[in-house]
Amino acid sequence: MVSEFFIQEQQLSKVTRTLVKDEDGKSIFLLVGRWGTRGDVLSLYAMDGELVASIRQTSFAFGSRFELYKGFEKVGVLRKILNLNADFYYIQHLHWTVLGDIKNHQYSIYQVNHKIMEMSKATLFSGDYFSLVVADDEDAPVCICVAAVLDYWLYNKKKNQGHKPIIGWGTC
Repeated sequence: MVSEFFIQEQQLSKVTRTLVKDEDGKSIFLLVGRWGTRGDVLSLYAMDGELVASIRQTSFAFGSRFELYKGFEKVGVLRKILNLNADFYYIQHLHWTVLGDIKNHQYSIYQVNHKIMEMSKATLFSGDYFSLVVADDEDAPVCICVAAVLDYWLYNKKKNQGHKPIIGWGTC
């Protein structure tokens, strides 16, 4: 079942709790945690308190790695692989790739030719949001964690270039 989730812009890179809502504005998930040093964790909880996914930073230096968990089971490792023309993102074990305009939050996650998630921006009555359209609800928690890491890398890339971030999200 295809579902759409919304996260308010300028929430992912802040040290706050971040709500993930559905298309009706109902809070579905709560994202908490922090980034910055090896071992830091960002956790995604259902509103009933159940841990549904998390992502752990396992290295901090060049080529940072993040382990992805669905519940308490490790399901993948997200790596940023650099090449000359653009950044390339790959999630081992799940065999997912991230393609598109990461900088402008318009990208998709694929497994071979199957689209897992599409990220874009949306303006709603209550403000500006990131929209995550996920093909299978079972993948939504892991997709939300991946989106948080990509935003973290984008935020830090801009920060390291001496620029303030335009937008960010989550409890990093």
